Amino acid sequence: MKKEYIIPIFVPHLGCPNQCTFCNQRKISGQTKMVTAKDVDETIKYYLKHFKDNHKYVEVAFFGGSFTAIEKEKQIELLEAAQKYIKNKQVHSIRISTRPDCIDKEILKRMKKYNVKTIELGVQSTNNYILSRCKRGHTGEDVKKASKLIRRFGFVLGHQMMVGLPESTKQDEINTAKELIKLKPKLVRIYPVLVIKDTELEEEYEKGEYVPLTVNQAVERCKEIVDLFNRNKIKVIRIGLQNTEEISEPGTEKSSVVAGPYHPAFRQLVESSMWYDSIVNEIKKVNAKVKKVKIKANDINVNNIIGHRKENIIKLKDIYDVDVVIEKSEKIKPGKFELEILESYE
Repeated sequence: MKKEYIIPIFVPHLGCPNQCTFCNQRKISGQTKMVTAKDVDETIKYYLKHFKDNHKYVEVAFFGGSFTAIEKEKQIELLEAAQKYIKNKQVHSIRISTRPDCIDKEILKRMKKYNVKTIELGVQSTNNYILSRCKRGHTGEDVKKASKLIRRFGFVLGHQMMVGLPESTKQDEINTAKELIKLKPKLVRIYPVLVIKDTELEEEYEKGEYVPLTVNQAVERCKEIVDLFNRNKIKVIRIGLQNTEEISEPGTEKSSVVAGPYHPAFRQLVESSMWYDSIVNEIKKVNAKVKKVKIKANDINVNNIIGHRKENIIKLKDIYDVDVVIEKSEKIKPGKFELEILESYE
């Protein structure tokens, strides 16, 4: 299997027709200037020079903003800059992110022409009231129409959703996940809402009109949604915003995060909590008071089984008085584990 590499190119707020209450794309991406064809060319050259693996799959990804809402000439300029690398097979495909209301047949034909393979839609929610509350500027119906059209044209469909939007409940977010599953994306990203400086949401937060989720609340919501996607074989490629100088611990010098469930290892918190629940469920099936167990798992899962800063091991001891021994085994498939009772209380 070829190792996959992404060359990220950020196009903050280019073309975006709306200013959502939660969004300051320049802060989120750390990018402020207009991107040019020269920027694209130099970025691709830089990354290709530093990729060491000879057997690799390389994708150029235009993140941020709403790519298909950029003026047509600018879209072509940026896409054209990557074409020579695709022609000589140094780059294999292109990925873009955009809004559901910025997709039509003409746009998709253009994306096909320039070797775009994956289109990610910033959905955030399928609840029309919540979308309106956040000044998102599109509807749940726009999500359905765009998703179906993207799939019909043969693109890989991706969705991005958020948890903790103003007035959004846990059930609203589960409903959004279920609606997205019906649309058959190949991949999803899940972002807990952070309060970012210089946004309308920051003003709401300061007035007490918006209360962000805690880290624990965000983890609990996300793990149910991840489980839904996993059971439907939809790949969750990101949970939480990428950590940068500006997306970092609130209160630190360069951080633009005012409040909200920020954690540098947020995905691990979610996945570790899911492992913890699975292990506890297996222990509870044993008709005895368990004292010590051995968990055999694939090496790829061991860190999440142990938990961030050994959180799962500590919780099992504190709450259930169970000691845990971890054994790595390549015979165990990733995502699976075997539990063996080593000691029980009399």
